[in-house]
Amino acid sequence: MDLEVSPALTIPASELSWRFSRSSGPGGQHVNTSDSRVELSWNVGNSAALSDGQRLMLVTRLAPRLIAGVITVTASERRSQLRNREIALAKLSDLVAGALAPEAAQRRATKPTRGSNRRRLAAKEQRAATKRQRKRPSAE
Repeated sequence: MDLEVSPALTIPASELSWRFSRSSGPGGQHVNTSDSRVELSWNVGNSAALSDGQRLMLVTRLAPRLIAGVITVTASERRSQLRNREIALAKLSDLVAGALAPEAAQRRATKPTRGSNRRRLAAKEQRAATKRQRKRPSAE
């Protein structure tokens, strides 16, 4: 089953490699006998599904997570290997989609308006007056 990351990118199942191992955590005797932990790996550098621009973007943005051009996600949240496979596919899809998403536009800083400045100063003056009224009257 191919992994559809976005309408523009579908990772073929032949490029995905799976590894299974025993998972830690609750499960009793069942956890000692079943390989429910899932590792899903995808070689970004050798993928035929990516264009050169997409490959460059993924390699630069996912550089801390890549080991020799391969990205690996693990899933051991569930006791079922099937559920962990689905979770691993979703994790990889979200990771790749997030790395391929365009960067957000930079925020342009603006000055506060004259009216907002006036309101802020009026509120400060009101607060100061409230605190002044709490003072003990002078002894005169």
